[in-house]
Amino acid sequence: MNEPIHVAIVRRVKPGREAEFKQALLDFLQASFAHGGVLGAGMVVPPPGSNSREYGVLRTFAGEQERNAFYESALYQSWQERCKSLTEDEPVCRQLHGLEAWFRNPSQPNPPEWKMALLTWIAVWPISMAVPAVLTPLIGARVSNVIFAGAVAAGIVLALTWGAMPLLVRLARRWLQ
Repeated sequence: MNEPIHVAIVRRVKPGREAEFKQALLDFLQASFAHGGVLGAGMVVPPPGSNSREYGVLRTFAGEQERNAFYESALYQSWQERCKSLTEDEPVCRQLHGLEAWFRNPSQPNPPEWKMALLTWIAVWPISMAVPAVLTPLIGARVSNVIFAGAVAAGIVLALTWGAMPLLVRLARRWLQ
């Protein structure tokens, strides 16, 4: 069985074209889910109030063959053409390996793997106790163990992705580098 492949593509949007690009990217993301082998995708946008014009996509493929087929597809080629009028330069494309997706900083190299793992563990430990404690009284007795485990996993991923990891990476930035 193939290991999933994670790819990040970052583009710098032309000044004044940010809203148009964001909508075009959202439309492209939705259309791309119909392509076989795409397991998931997310849009990365600059934080509110920042001067950054870098937008990106984090995409997961079932394997190497599916990744290659997607990037050779008419859908992707059409997207590339659409981007030419909205972006500066060429996109930056990187295949991500494990934890580094949370720690990406284009201006610095990735931290050592042991630091990424330790910071992730610091985040996962309390969240892995808190999510089941919150969900048990809400749905614990009403659903099967399999469904409950899926809800817990989803809660942990959501809390890590949009809460704990961005906060911890920001707080530990000096230590990580």
